[in-house]
Amino acid sequence: MRIAKITATTVTTAALALGVAACGGGEAPAEPSAASTAEASGPAFAGKELTLWRLGDSNPDAQKYTDELVAAFQQETGASVKVEWIPWPQVNDKFTAAAAGGAGPDVTEIGNDQVPLWVSQEALAPVTDIVGSGDQAGIPKNLMGMETIDGETYAVPWGGGTRAVLYRKDWFEELKIEVPKSWDELVAAAKKVQAEKGSDVDGFAFNGGSDANHLLGSLAWTSGGEYAVKEGDKWVGKLTDPAFKAGFEQYTSLVTDGLSSKSRLTQNSSDIRTRFSNGKVGMYLTASWDLATIEEESKGKLKGDKLAFFPLPSKDGGEAQAFLGGNDIAVWGTAKEPEAAKEFVKMATNKDWGVRYATEGGLLPVYPEALAKLAEDPAQAPFAAAFAKAKAFPADPNWTEANETKAVLQNAARQVIEGKATADEALAAANTELEDILNQS
Repeated sequence: MRIAKITATTVTTAALALGVAACGGGEAPAEPSAASTAEASGPAFAGKELTLWRLGDSNPDAQKYTDELVAAFQQETGASVKVEWIPWPQVNDKFTAAAAGGAGPDVTEIGNDQVPLWVSQEALAPVTDIVGSGDQAGIPKNLMGMETIDGETYAVPWGGGTRAVLYRKDWFEELKIEVPKSWDELVAAAKKVQAEKGSDVDGFAFNGGSDANHLLGSLAWTSGGEYAVKEGDKWVGKLTDPAFKAGFEQYTSLVTDGLSSKSRLTQNSSDIRTRFSNGKVGMYLTASWDLATIEEESKGKLKGDKLAFFPLPSKDGGEAQAFLGGNDIAVWGTAKEPEAAKEFVKMATNKDWGVRYATEGGLLPVYPEALAKLAEDPAQAPFAAAFAKAKAFPADPNWTEANETKAVLQNAARQVIEGKATADEALAAANTELEDILNQS
């Protein structure tokens, strides 16, 4: 995955939600690292070279952080690091080829929701010992739900991610619209934007593309719904439950109630961002990483005080449950230098480098005390509030197939919006398909 600070009350909520690790009466001294035990005889991994995969397109902040991390690692351990940037659209193909061919990096960045898939392909090495001691022992265990499988942890959380509503603050001020605190207020705001800015403007943009479940999931979870639950060794779909249906109908109503156009049912957040940059969207669900691109795409017209975020509101007020996303870092299963790779992961995720990765990369830090420090920056408050209630998709290696390849829920929503099926019919079919996908061996 790829995000984005708080009032005193929000800090308390966020810290509690993160599950601050309990402290014992005393701690045994940490085992010395391979790098530290080699001080007398020189760097532990002198002459070794690691390959690191960073995901996405490099930008100045990410490149600066990576260059400094790599330099510090080489100074401490003697090992050099070759960095390769993998654009997001190429990540799945790159990982697939590496897993199938027995080749790959030593260390890779990885979206947290991708960990179960690649563990099932035996592409990641266990890093349980890393999260069991040192700074990493302070990372709340509830942030490792997708990383821990059958008692082993296969990736270390590097930065937390969630989403909030990006809106045209200048339009809201011009039209005297208050920041919505409930779903009804959001709908009213969207319709007022459309009435004043034109029928081709999406008041609140419907996301029906590859990342559609970030929006649908928030609405369904907030209504009390679930996609599927594990009963014994079998996934049981819950798409036909009334609670999930309520969130699903709220999601499709963005189009059926006219807040977003029926002609754009397959747009994802990147497509929506481009329309937002061109003055065709009033609000949409995203994260702060879009801001730099919006400024670029709008040729500098949209930046600063013209844009702002607020938490996606629930029907009854308060924040909706957001998707618990984030980026991890892992040791590749066929790493040529596995011990040096583990040392790199340890350094990258300690409190210094781990917090820097998150805050400099537009993500939320995974260490509770670092998250609490964001209280003085109100620009991040919507993300911290959303993170406090965040929830993950089913931790199954086949979720990616259901979510992206087969687009199970996206297709169900399109059927309803296009009048080809009722919500009950579409969700019943989707539930059967989801169970079949999640339970395949």
